[in-house]
Amino acid sequence: MKVSEALETRITCRAFLPTPVPEAAIREILERAKRAPSGGNLQPWLVYALTGAPLAEFLGLIAEKQKTQIWGEGSEYPIYPVDLKQPYKGRSFKCGEDLYATLGIRREDKEGRLAQYRRNYQAFGAPVLLFFALDRQMGIDQWADVGMFMQSIMLLAREHGLHTCAQEAWALWPKTVAAFLGMPDELMLFCGMGIGFMDESAPVNRLRTERAPLEEFVTFTGFSG
Repeated sequence: MKVSEALETRITCRAFLPTPVPEAAIREILERAKRAPSGGNLQPWLVYALTGAPLAEFLGLIAEKQKTQIWGEGSEYPIYPVDLKQPYKGRSFKCGEDLYATLGIRREDKEGRLAQYRRNYQAFGAPVLLFFALDRQMGIDQWADVGMFMQSIMLLAREHGLHTCAQEAWALWPKTVAAFLGMPDELMLFCGMGIGFMDESAPVNRLRTERAPLEEFVTFTGFSG
């Protein structure tokens, strides 16, 4: 598979098949992804991989806690800027509206929207769930490194016929995630990522978010044509 094809076919998969993913595949993906760029070669990423019974136990724990803490514990970092301005606010809003429209959930259907929100914390049925963390000493540059590492994982997953769902939603459960995984105090949870085989029949997986044209975000200087 070409890199361009992997990029074009990568989506945020929100419905996975229960088909197990071999450990060997996850190991190979992570082994290759570690070649992602890293300033100073710090390689600041730390990964926790869950599947099988431990994953089921963890998701059950979250489901129980959601009965009294529907919105989680609060993230340790701002997931989005406060007072998000345009065009970013509009893009985020449209993404949400397009998602619920794909699912046939109307704006006034609060219960339907809440049920879909809860699916985040079932990892959308993914048989493998990765958690990414960084040492608290790390700064903005190292967070960028982790992002490139994660992108490498997502593209390599496509090479294996797998799909992914990067989930910042897990940042809202830092205490529970850290306790369950045994993360030392010096680490900060960044996010999670589900990996598995996509359920091609699920309507939600037909969603394709829009991307802005080049003219909106690129300034070309000195090119001859």
